[in-house]
Amino acid sequence: MKFSTREDIAAPIEDVFKAVTTFEMYERAAMRRGADVRRRASVSDGGLGTQWDTRFMLKGKMREMAFEVTRFGPPSDVEISLISRNIAGAIICELFALSQTRTRMTVSLEARPLTLPARVLIQSLKLTKSNLNARFKKRVAELVRDMESSRNDRA
Repeated sequence: MKFSTREDIAAPIEDVFKAVTTFEMYERAAMRRGADVRRRASVSDGGLGTQWDTRFMLKGKMREMAFEVTRFGPPSDVEISLISRNIAGAIICELFALSQTRTRMTVSLEARPLTLPARVLIQSLKLTKSNLNARFKKRVAELVRDMESSRNDRA
């Protein structure tokens, strides 16, 4: 199952990459939504090799998932792999400089079932894929608006 969206941001690519890789922001957002997030390993610059263990409710069950930054290529891309007992996947964020002050961000999330119960879960999520895809696009758009507003606040 794959979700993907693209947003244009009124900011230079370096600023967008810095905002996208501020992982503490995502940790706090997940905790606000009820997830338990624990950073397992961290690199001093928050880059390649940073790892988290998470626990969250999904479809009425407590799920555990590990995340790890597996690609960190400033200023254009970052990939975070995810794995649980039943599901593996990746979150990929790619940045393209449209001009010195505009950046295009493409974000994709892919999840693959590893077991039969996970296959059933993914199948049930596919029934609501259009709704989930809309929510995914909305969350990325909110992230972009937050980046632009915080950039404007600093200027």
